[in-house]
Amino acid sequence: MQRSLEPANLTSVQQFVLLGLSTRLSGRDALFAIFLALYLLTLLENTLIVYLICTHGELRKPMYFFLGNLSGLEMCYVSVTMPTLLAGLWTGPYHISFMACMTQLFFFINLVGTECILLASMAYDRYVAICCPLHYPLLMRPQVCLGLAASSWLGGLVVSVAKTTCIASLTYCGPNVLNHFFCDVSPLLNLSCTHVALTELVDFISAIVILCGCFLMTMASYVAITMAVLRMPSAAARHKAFSTCASHLVVVGIFYSVTIFIYARPSRIEAMDLNKVLSVVYTVVTPMCNPVIYCLRNREVQAAFRRTLQWS
Repeated sequence: MQRSLEPANLTSVQQFVLLGLSTRLSGRDALFAIFLALYLLTLLENTLIVYLICTHGELRKPMYFFLGNLSGLEMCYVSVTMPTLLAGLWTGPYHISFMACMTQLFFFINLVGTECILLASMAYDRYVAICCPLHYPLLMRPQVCLGLAASSWLGGLVVSVAKTTCIASLTYCGPNVLNHFFCDVSPLLNLSCTHVALTELVDFISAIVILCGCFLMTMASYVAITMAVLRMPSAAARHKAFSTCASHLVVVGIFYSVTIFIYARPSRIEAMDLNKVLSVVYTVVTPMCNPVIYCLRNREVQAAFRRTLQWS
């Protein structure tokens, strides 16, 4: 194993070694069991949400349409990063080919960008529902919802193609050890032996446009929602609206604060242990919590779930 971790100084790197989440043998088994359970729970929760939205007519509304897209995205999200995390905990440092590493990076960036735009679309949907209720059926008609969802997936794809192409075109001549549990942008930039200024610029600009742009749009929507809620005459209506917005803002705040800290920076990140811990938050914790916060606490979703249990 020691030989496989030695730098490959003479030739271009053909594979990378992912050190994983933990290098201590004593805690790997427990961590493997914990993260495997979280992975299966996340898949179960999000599969349930997609099933309920697809099979119950009362959930075929714009809000649940976006939540269904988010659940599908979360299943893809954890399925991109979790396999290498679990493999590293099970076997130790995990060897991944250059092509497989770039493929994982491509899908990961794609899904991060898609989620940013999708969260902004969901915030806009709530803004229209609360601030423009009379125009909601027109402004959020099925064609608009499909367009917003398609734009989310397409936007993530465009950003991913640009960033992955730049990173894959760099030269990696050694060492080949990534102090991470999946192929991420910053660890790869730290291993490149060529000039990375252009790649860092593309990474920084795309992070600013997607992450910060979508974050500002989301916050603007919630500020308008808050102002509209404060003008509501009914205390019960204000409490209901604020409780819903607070739950959404918790998830949005965690996701954006971590991702902006990691990616919206013009230089390489050296604190890789901190990077790994923060990555666990938005690649494991957030996808697991989103279904509970967004859907499973919702009365309509709970009623649909109870009817499903009665039918079975």
